[in-house]
Amino acid sequence: MLNFVVIQSIEMFSKNKTSESTYGEQRDLFLHAQNRIKEKKKLYYHFIIFVVGGIFLFTFNKIFNYYPEYNWYLWLITIWLFFLIVHFINVFVTHKFLGSEWEKEQLDKLVAKQLKRIGELNQKLASESVIASDKTKTDTDE
Repeated sequence: MLNFVVIQSIEMFSKNKTSESTYGEQRDLFLHAQNRIKEKKKLYYHFIIFVVGGIFLFTFNKIFNYYPEYNWYLWLITIWLFFLIVHFINVFVTHKFLGSEWEKEQLDKLVAKQLKRIGELNQKLASESVIASDKTKTDTDE
């Protein structure tokens, strides 16, 4: 947030005022970068908790002899590892394909589709009003 304030104060006192669209783009880039950092930070915390939790599960199973005849900790660590891998894929792999550019593209497609539908409805409404006005004229002429 501090960087955003610095950018804003530099723009406020500079002689070359940036346009609103440039300001919006800078703000979008800043917010996107901030969200990516939060996503990566959560992934790193997840990994650290996974390692500490795995050590705890192993210790609880083997050293404290909680059902030592079974290696139940391996099943829990494997399931947890699966979720960690899914989290990793979501942050680093899927984001490249389904990132902010993809979101903008999908938004543009949906807006275009809605505008097309609105245009079709307006045409239909206009044609119905023409038909209704023609019918009214024929009724009054008779």
